[in-house]
This record gives sequence, C-alpha cells and structure tokens, in this order.
Amino acid sequence: MLRLWLAMALAALAVTCGPALAAETHVAVAANFTEPAKEIAAAFEKATGHRAVLSFGSSGQFYAQIANGAPFQVFLSADVERPQMAEAAGLTVPGNRFTYATGRLVLYSRTPRFVDSRGAVLRSGRFQALSIADPKTAPYGVAAIETLKKLGLYETLAPKIVQGASITQAYQFVETGAAELGLVAMSQVIGEQGGSRWLVPAANHTPIHQQAVLLKTGADNAAARAFMAYLRGAQAKTVIRRYGYEVR
Repeated sequence: MLRLWLAMALAALAVTCGPALAAETHVAVAANFTEPAKEIAAAFEKATGHRAVLSFGSSGQFYAQIANGAPFQVFLSADVERPQMAEAAGLTVPGNRFTYATGRLVLYSRTPRFVDSRGAVLRSGRFQALSIADPKTAPYGVAAIETLKKLGLYETLAPKIVQGASITQAYQFVETGAAELGLVAMSQVIGEQGGSRWLVPAANHTPIHQQAVLLKTGADNAAARAFMAYLRGAQAKTVIRRYGYEVR
C-alpha cells in the first residue's frame, strides 16, 4: 500500500509541476527558414518540454512589427542588418546575436530541363516572368537583384520581374505557374524531385548570413533562452544543413 501511495503521489506531483516547468516563446522566423524551423521547434519541444510558437514572414516586416511592440521574444532574421538594427535600437538582450545559417540562392523552374547548369536561360529571354522576393523587405530579394546586376541582365530583365512580399510568395509564383522562373531560397526546393534549377554562385551576391537575436521581451523567458541555446546545438545544425544552408 505504501508503495502504491508513493507512486500515486509522484504521479500527481508530475502532473502538477510538469507544465509549470515548461514555458512558451513566440518566435518571428524569416520565410525562407519555414520548414527547418518547424522541424527544429518540434525537436526542441520534445527535448526540453518548452514550446516555440512560430510566425513566418519577411525580415523587414518583422523588424517593423518588433519595433512597434509586437510580442515576439526571439527573432530569426534572413539577414544581419535587421538584428543589428534591433540591437542598436535597444530592443535586444546584449551579447546574444549570432549567425545560425548562411543561405543560398537558386534559380528554379517547375519545368524539367528549362533551367540549365549555368543559368543561361536568363540570357535567352525565353520566359515571361521571373519572380523574386521584395528587396525592400527580404534579403533574398536583395541577393536576386545583385545577381542579375552581376550578370549584366538587370536592366534587360527588369520588365519581367514580379515581386513577392516574401520569399515564400516568390516561390509560390513559380509553383502556381504565375512565373516560369524564380530566384528563390535553396531550402525551398532542396526536397523537390522534379523541375530544374541552377545554384547561383555565392560570389554573385552579398553572403546571406542569417542571424538570430534574443529580444528584451524574452530576457526572462526560459523557453526563449532555451530555444536560442538549442539553435546553436548539434541537432539543430544537422537539420539546418539538410535544408541546404551552410552552418559554422
């Protein structure tokens, strides 16, 4: 009877205290990092008991929201600039900003063999629309413009460019057939079996270093701090690499 009573008491204690030990954090995630972030968040919850609630969008839009008091505790940007701006504005916990991934740009089409191994289709003009992310808010859009200028094609192709509000929308334009081509994130197409693509040389644009930062709103949030630590760990890095990112 004593053993049964102790077992029941311990079970009741676990039910009572377990949720109190767990916490929840709200994380603003750059759209290109959607799939790896979902996978990392699931593994994080399983490993720690904490829950990361993810929101996805463009880095520029997220920064504007954070600057205006949006209740995020962690910001996973697609660039260095916005986390630096948040830091300069006093919105972050000092000394925690770091690069969690370096992204790669890819020219993608749903049509097999349409994109060759050197991206020469861009010079051919045999398409009506090229989708990119809005360079005002999305770093991958900036990289796309830089690439076209590096190739000497920006002025020629400018009339054919269609801009998505985020890299997700730029990819959707290609998937729905609204654009035959898209300069999108490698992470978005790495699992696609069909279509055709050209991995844009990294030298064609400014490196897409993606940085994470703990916001002041998350300073006392156990889940926020734990998520930042988990993102630096080996398990998260394995996931990030699998989606085509470079990791230090």
